[in-house]
Amino acid sequence: MPVSRPEMDSRHYGFAIVGCGMIAGFHAKAIEALPNASLRAVQSRSADSARRLGDEHGVDWTTSLRELTDREDVDVISVCTPSGAHMEPALAAAQAGKHVLVEKPLEITLARCDTIIHACYDTGVALCGVFQSRFHKIGRLIRDTIRSGRFGTLTMADARVKWWRSQDYYDDGGWKGTVALDGGGALMNQSIHAIDLLRWWMGPVSEVAAFSATLGHERIEVEDTAVAALRFKNGALGTIEGATSVYPGFFKRLEVSGTRGSVIVEEEDLVHWEFDEELDGDARIREDYGQQTATGGGASDPAAISFDGHRDQFASFLRALDTGRTPSPDGREARNAVEVILGIYESARTKRVVSLPF
Repeated sequence: MPVSRPEMDSRHYGFAIVGCGMIAGFHAKAIEALPNASLRAVQSRSADSARRLGDEHGVDWTTSLRELTDREDVDVISVCTPSGAHMEPALAAAQAGKHVLVEKPLEITLARCDTIIHACYDTGVALCGVFQSRFHKIGRLIRDTIRSGRFGTLTMADARVKWWRSQDYYDDGGWKGTVALDGGGALMNQSIHAIDLLRWWMGPVSEVAAFSATLGHERIEVEDTAVAALRFKNGALGTIEGATSVYPGFFKRLEVSGTRGSVIVEEEDLVHWEFDEELDGDARIREDYGQQTATGGGASDPAAISFDGHRDQFASFLRALDTGRTPSPDGREARNAVEVILGIYESARTKRVVSLPF
């Protein structure tokens, strides 16, 4: 839907961040890197967390969400609270007429996702789910190539996210590894970016069959190891492997194959690009898109990522506001990955093949 624009002649956007954990720092850096955006304030229920982030970035801080949403210099609110606590600040932002960015996942149930989506639609504000992996150049190249038909008949698409998280990661997080606030484990928290890319590239998933387990950690309520088989609506088959139990942790790996070609990506690096008909630009693609990953990719350290993807997504979001377009991914797109993950959880729980949507 078209979105309303902030009434600012300069089109300079004021941001606020709700939730001051680790990922909020990446949002703050991304905002500061944009010429048409400024971080105005941060909010957390923890005064210490809010003060730390506010002081680090030289902005106001508060423990009051209402104080934040009442600010006239704030046009966009970025939600960085624990996953199962995204809905409440998103609703408060929408009701205050602020545009809303929500860190992945949009929420941990479809009902809570839908509540956010409907609230933003009803109030006429823009809603965008944060999936920064979509904004790496290789991801967009693969999507465009799929759409061009160059793969022929799509046959398989796979995502492997074999990561490592220590027991301390879960013990120190407070909310991590809980059903109520994490909503799931290795899939909902860590693998969701790869799952979103699969869904974005391949289209809807029609069926899932899955197993999940907690094998490498204690005192958590969610899976640290999961595998799933998929059938896409277009007829292709696929797999998802997601874990935080695989030491030392490896780059996420995505593969797309068809009757005329295959592509493999590890993190941001193109490691295989081959089609039955070689085109003039293929050698350059292989050269330009290799050796792109400059960080650990989050494989063993959640902080070992770049803020570049967030910056590029936020820039795209602001361009959408400037032009009145719907940002991407909007709320409905961001909901898709959650639906796939919940289908996997339902299959693992019931030991049955689950049809989507369900």
